[in-house]
Amino acid sequence: MPSAPKPAQSEEAVDLAIAGGGLVGATLALAAARNGLSVAVIDQGHPGDYLNAAYDGRSSAIAYSSHRMFRILDVWDDMLSDAGEIRDIRITDGASPLYLHYDHRDVRDEPLGWIVENQAIRRALLGATLNHPRIRWHHGTSVTSWQAEPAGVSVSTADDRQIPASLLVAADGRNSRLRTLARIRTSEWTYRQTGIVCTAVHEHPHDNVAHERFLPGGPFAILPLPDRDGRHRSSIVWTERSDMAAAIMQLDQAGFEAELRTRFGDFMGRVTTEGGRWSWPLGVVHAEKYVAPRFVLAGDAAHGIHPIAGQGFNMGLRDVAALAEELVNARRVGLDIGGADVLARYQRWRHFDNTAMLGVTDLLNRLFSNDIPPVRLARGLGLAAVNRLPGLKRLFMHHAMGTTGELPRLLAGEPI
Repeated sequence: MPSAPKPAQSEEAVDLAIAGGGLVGATLALAAARNGLSVAVIDQGHPGDYLNAAYDGRSSAIAYSSHRMFRILDVWDDMLSDAGEIRDIRITDGASPLYLHYDHRDVRDEPLGWIVENQAIRRALLGATLNHPRIRWHHGTSVTSWQAEPAGVSVSTADDRQIPASLLVAADGRNSRLRTLARIRTSEWTYRQTGIVCTAVHEHPHDNVAHERFLPGGPFAILPLPDRDGRHRSSIVWTERSDMAAAIMQLDQAGFEAELRTRFGDFMGRVTTEGGRWSWPLGVVHAEKYVAPRFVLAGDAAHGIHPIAGQGFNMGLRDVAALAEELVNARRVGLDIGGADVLARYQRWRHFDNTAMLGVTDLLNRLFSNDIPPVRLARGLGLAAVNRLPGLKRLFMHHAMGTTGELPRLLAGEPI
């Protein structure tokens, strides 16, 4: 005779249940908890797995506005030793002598942004959240279902727990299972391109200059990392046609580095690689809506874009800052933080902004990932024209820094 099913263990109620304790989920947990909300983070991994994992080559661009939020949350200093400053950006189109140069001194005497290894971001966030009195982590499990009611949501987990909350946030990545369970449709397409990431070691210093080179197969980015053990290092984000990328990934170390050098050039002297290489198919996914009853999407669960402008993680951080501000404001005036009006304000704030960024990156990738002579000529002339128009160039720089538009307070460097 089969045994009776094990009854679910009921947990203490929280304001916010977050499915996914990655970079976006953990940042939201910290922002909410530091402003008085109680949080449960439900994550399949374990802290030791994250803290002791081997380097996987992944780094994130941190825009100037995003660094202001991390500073307000008191985690920025813990990332700095693994952060490479971007003080200048040089954009070129293939072998064309025409270029666009962003100089940080044109807008402020601070970096335009930083490149930070994902492991360093995760370590800082775990250090701030694991023992926070308002954050309760549930490791090694996942959300299996939830039931939205007028007064709250009951979240069920794979380890037979029931977590009552006011709101459930899905921060479980681009292939969000919770988004599917919520029956939220998406717009999706692929680029027939693959992103390759690795770390380059070069003979000469990068001088805190990021290079974006538009090649026929896709953009090739050289992003400054901090020196390590006396070695000059850069993070490489290399977009290539998928058939070519598959062949490149199969090469031995010498062959791979030879292909890398043909795109990198010799302006930093001899170039080799350290660690491994990784690749993933490139495409777009965007949720048609970000909210459902007592449920909201954030980060890659809501949107995934081409890495051409390095804005994917920053879009997720803008989601975090906007959602945290709406929730905290609602709580302060006695409103239900999971109420439909609160969630609608978040969706209005973020959906349009994310749609616009998706459109810009999609257009840039299609415009620059070809070798059609008239288009190539027009691109070069366009880069050179922007380079000679200081006002327009400063506007583009502020966009890259994330300092335009209606900024949430955290991104403006202000507490909520």
